[in-house]
Amino acid sequence: MGSNSSSVTPLTSTIVAEGFDRWSPPLHKEFESNTHNGCVGQSLVKETDSLRVWETHLKPGERIPVHRHVLDYSWTALTHGKARQHASDGSSREITYARGQTEHFSFSDGRYHLHDLKNIGDEVLSFVVVELKDGANEPLQLDGIAGS
Repeated sequence: MGSNSSSVTPLTSTIVAEGFDRWSPPLHKEFESNTHNGCVGQSLVKETDSLRVWETHLKPGERIPVHRHVLDYSWTALTHGKARQHASDGSSREITYARGQTEHFSFSDGRYHLHDLKNIGDEVLSFVVVELKDGANEPLQLDGIAGS
């Protein structure tokens, strides 16, 4: 995964499993079939020659499918909340978000982050993600997204 620099509030993340422990067969299959899914949010709000802006609003229990980050990006939490993330390295972690928290990730040539995200809290968990297209990697194609 890329490097990050935190805002004032540090990201609270706890690894709850490693080595693909407790992963279901359908989850393994989703990681295989979505290995190049570039839809890093629920809704593509804006796309220009230099960036993509995404919104995600996950109700309790809702999840965003496995997706691949290849572009440098930042996310900002619009709400407080808690999520579970499975990553391609076989880890599962629980992450606590604070409203206004922002993280930035950068990827060198060929590097990426493949993961899902499920809201395990009691309230809607919302984010804005901004991807920058001028980094080391080419943007992934967005199949099934209007305007792609």
